Amino acid sequence: MVLLLQYTLIFASVLILVALGGCFSEHSGVINLGLEGIMIMGALGGALAMRYISPDVPALVMILGVLAISALVGMIYSCLLAVACINFKADQTLVGTALNLLGTAGATVIVKAINTAANPDDVSSIVQYAAAKKAFTVSIGSFEFSWFMLVTALLLVAAHVLLYKTRFGLRLMACGEHPQAADSVGINVYKMRWAGVLISGFLGGIGGIVFITAGVSEWRFEYGVAGFGFLSLAVMIFGQWKPWRIALAALLFGLFRALSNVYMGFGFLTAMNLPSPVYNMMPYIISLIVLAFTSKRSRAPKAEGIPYDKGQR
Repeated sequence: MVLLLQYTLIFASVLILVALGGCFSEHSGVINLGLEGIMIMGALGGALAMRYISPDVPALVMILGVLAISALVGMIYSCLLAVACINFKADQTLVGTALNLLGTAGATVIVKAINTAANPDDVSSIVQYAAAKKAFTVSIGSFEFSWFMLVTALLLVAAHVLLYKTRFGLRLMACGEHPQAADSVGINVYKMRWAGVLISGFLGGIGGIVFITAGVSEWRFEYGVAGFGFLSLAVMIFGQWKPWRIALAALLFGLFRALSNVYMGFGFLTAMNLPSPVYNMMPYIISLIVLAFTSKRSRAPKAEGIPYDKGQR
């Protein structure tokens, strides 16, 4: 049961971070379907940081350094979405899909190049970070607490405050609801949409490094992030684009994802003799069922996915 709670919280942390990233982007009026690619690139930055930062540095330095690099790489990669969709008004769905494909392929090529340069016989896409990973966890009895859980809780509170208690958040949401009205009162819609996309890159990048460090000490980047970017979109929709509802939805989806790791510890589940792939599919099956019943009642920002032209009125 403790292991189930541990995995539920860490997987929920990933979903909360990435779904909040999508929430900020869509509140600004830009659909970010490229969260999968942003997660991969953020994970790549964080994994390489753990590989090259000395494990002898203080744990706080390791944590802050890895988080900063993951977030920075995620933000840089999200700039591709912002330039294409905001400045050049490209189709947001197509650009997001392209970012996902490019993310996996690009990360694989980069890691293979790094490994080959260090050892010509090593053509793998694996980054190992066993020693550095110890800085991110603390054992509390049989429960392995991850500092990423605390980071996620703090960012969740910050996201709620930023969206609903600050002028920036209200302006951001105005740009996603009615950009022409926002422009008429002096709000720079382009800048606000850029801000929304960059915040999504920041959170998505952190979500990526949290995902790949969940219980493993190395990652093969050709595997991507197992569809967690798309699962985060389902969490965001189920959570009605509201941070606290997103958190509750993430706990639900995280629970079913955690079951695939620990179901052997529950006698009644083992007695059912279901193949392990069934448990791996559970969060995605649940997402289909949940969205089938809730998507019609969901109300996305009105201007979501619609390119903004300053000349429009």
